[in-house]
Amino acid sequence: MTEASLAPAAPRAVPRVLALANQKGGVGKTTTAINLGTALAAIGETVLIIDLDPQGNASTGLGIERSRRRVSTYDVLTGEIELRDAVLETAVPRLHIAPSTLDLSGIELELASQRDRAFRLRDAIRRLNGAADSDPERTDPEYTYVLIDCPPSLNLITVNAMAASNAILVPLQCEFFALEGLSQLLKTVEQVRTTLNPGLSIHGIVLTMFDARNNLSTQVVDDVRQFMGEKVYETIIPRNVRVSEAPSYGKPVLLYDLKCVGSQAYLRLASEIIQRERSLRVAAA
Repeated sequence: MTEASLAPAAPRAVPRVLALANQKGGVGKTTTAINLGTALAAIGETVLIIDLDPQGNASTGLGIERSRRRVSTYDVLTGEIELRDAVLETAVPRLHIAPSTLDLSGIELELASQRDRAFRLRDAIRRLNGAADSDPERTDPEYTYVLIDCPPSLNLITVNAMAASNAILVPLQCEFFALEGLSQLLKTVEQVRTTLNPGLSIHGIVLTMFDARNNLSTQVVDDVRQFMGEKVYETIIPRNVRVSEAPSYGKPVLLYDLKCVGSQAYLRLASEIIQRERSLRVAAA
């Protein structure tokens, strides 16, 4: 036996896990998950999107037809399969997705009596980058980022996502009731931090669907920045028809139209998130 064979195996990389959450629908959460994941992959990260919305819009928006979703995040949460075995490749290099199906809408009742019901996703993600340890023939990628697309509600699925995450990324539409919905989400995050995941934090708030012609949009931006301070990303995602069109073609907007203002905004957001990640690592060192 050689000295090299006696050396301990290199530790498996642990992905950074960010949940995109907002109990309000129509705020650009899924759009942000798809395009942020694409932008992170474009700058060299290896990204997995976990679709936890029973509607499966993130899966559809990345071109995953329903006929291909033979297994899904429902099977992962019920413990039928490993997360790794639900993953599908997308048209974007280094970007994969664990798709969702409507079966997920009944998961709360199925897990209600299980003691570990809030930690099913956390435990699955912890095993994500270790498949090669048990099966040396596997050549699965090691993910550096996991983005969780949550449903528009604060239910057991969202609690699973928060319990599994390092931080929450909050897409917030520039509309009248934005701060009201944000307050409710922040209370839920605090409850999860207290009871399930002490390390959970708010990574940042991304303002979406901004319309420079609308005075209300500008007022919402000012109010959210005053309320949340540095937690609000500098990058603002504008209302853009190309961003709205792209999902119907099963593509992220960065593939659909790289030069449009929406694509450029998501690239800036990805760079800002990476920079914030570096700052967090320095602060923790």
